[in-house]
Amino acid sequence: MDPAITDDLSCWVTKAGLSGTSETELLEEFCRRGIEAGLPIDRALVVVDTLHPVHEGRVFRWNSRNGGESEVLEYGRTNQGGEVSENWRRSPFYQMLETGHSSMRRRLDESCADEFPLFRELMDQGQTDWVALIDRFTPGTEIGEMDCIYSSWTTAAPDGFGEDRIQALKRLVPSLGLSIKSASLARIAETLVETYLGRDAGRRVLSGRIERGVADRIEAALWFSDLRGYTRITGEADPGQIIPFLNDYAEAVISAVHEAGGDVLKLIGDGVLAIFNEASQAEACRCALRAEALARERIAEVNERRSAKGLPVTQAYIGLHVGEVFYGNIGSRDRLDFTVVGPAVNEASRIAAMCRSADRDVLVSDAFWAAASDEDRERLVSVGRYALRGVERPAELFTLNLWSEPDPAAS
Repeated sequence: MDPAITDDLSCWVTKAGLSGTSETELLEEFCRRGIEAGLPIDRALVVVDTLHPVHEGRVFRWNSRNGGESEVLEYGRTNQGGEVSENWRRSPFYQMLETGHSSMRRRLDESCADEFPLFRELMDQGQTDWVALIDRFTPGTEIGEMDCIYSSWTTAAPDGFGEDRIQALKRLVPSLGLSIKSASLARIAETLVETYLGRDAGRRVLSGRIERGVADRIEAALWFSDLRGYTRITGEADPGQIIPFLNDYAEAVISAVHEAGGDVLKLIGDGVLAIFNEASQAEACRCALRAEALARERIAEVNERRSAKGLPVTQAYIGLHVGEVFYGNIGSRDRLDFTVVGPAVNEASRIAAMCRSADRDVLVSDAFWAAASDEDRERLVSVGRYALRGVERPAELFTLNLWSEPDPAAS
């Protein structure tokens, strides 16, 4: 192959990586340009591990017979047994890692048909030659399990790739791997900040809002919830059950808040602090009430599953309030938290704590009641005035009239 053509392709893929091109677009265009340069690519596969709470990595696949478009698949943990682990151990990549090899090539014929299940599948599709490459990162630069880029390249050309094209791939693929690594690192950063800070807070941090003491003054609906009997339940439960217990109920509450348009800012043991920052206070209140209905529904489902297994169950206490808060970076020069602070946050916490005394699962403040729409106020009934710890004036609190509760799925 003409070295000038491969140099042009290497230059393009590097610039595309710098410009933030996605992994799927990188692979599609690399294959298209590679074919124009004389590489008879029929199928391509790129695999990269990631740092994600659920997925271990991502697979990018390209097939010339699929309209020249690539697709992405996410795979689970390969160290936890099951089908994913079994498929990984039966793959050529696993053998390459075990033997320390960086490349493997097979002419696809009966001599290798039974070496790996993949080869018979490729032969049945008319493929003639297969090449796999592993581009490893320098030790100490790994992020989680992300320590290399795996790729494989297949052709249906009668004579296969040919040695000169194999060498061209070996020169070109590291540039592609570097660009895919860049895109993957950006995705990891986004995942991490949104997972640990919350979706909106994470986006703000990535946009550059990391200066200490910089905060916006906003009006928001505030959510504070915790779990009924948490101290007793965790004191009586087997230690190995505590984290699954918290995860089950956190999933129910957090997914409800997110689906209703809110942002979870903090987990404090069994407590959840969230905000609903909408164009109007009435809309923010509506979103918070929808989140409450969704959470109640999902907690009921969790309780049903856990009860069937003889596991402890609970309910959530939820306090809702509306007020002005400071939303931004608070902390020291070495450790910042992107969160909300202000008297309104403390009041939301006190309202949630008052659920025990008032024997209610949900309490909302008079400020929330006043900010809500006429339709939503009709769903709220007063339970009287209460003195909240740390709050100067007694507050009238409201709860939901569940007889008038709408279906959360219809909101």
